[in-house]
Amino acid sequence: MAETAPTTTRARVFVDKQSPSAYRALSATAETVRAVAADAGLDRRLVELVNIRVSQLNTCAFCLDLHTRAALRAGETTQRLGVLPAWRDTQLFSPRERAALALAEATTHPADSDAQDTAYALARSELSDDEISAVVWVAITINAFNRVSVMSKHPVREGAGAVAGSSGSAARSV
Repeated sequence: MAETAPTTTRARVFVDKQSPSAYRALSATAETVRAVAADAGLDRRLVELVNIRVSQLNTCAFCLDLHTRAALRAGETTQRLGVLPAWRDTQLFSPRERAALALAEATTHPADSDAQDTAYALARSELSDDEISAVVWVAITINAFNRVSVMSKHPVREGAGAVAGSSGSAARSV
């Protein structure tokens, strides 16, 4: 017999607010990673594609909302954002972007060693060592922010850029 959910549900703890020092450390990491990505020559659109793709894999609605708006502000197109989950099946992404997306996915799902090896080989053919490192760090950092928002159930509010219910966890991500 299946267990039934309790009739009253206690709200989730917003871990970013509950443990602000840990959140500040994560935010500081994100600031450093943002600088590493810029220094490596990754443009904002590519960083946002990585943020969005990882957030799609983690089903983080809050980060998807935030980073989709950031990507659009950076000049990304709605067409490319719309087909991002199927990036392998379209020619809309450059070889460099494809390498970064594959590497971000492998970073998000590290247990798949074959996919990791394939992604790394592709990254090696398209990205410099600095770019590879930056993409991996961007993926690691957005994965952490995704978990903060998913576990806290940060709400997505209708409206232009509302960051409600959190202390800005995703707003400060990479």
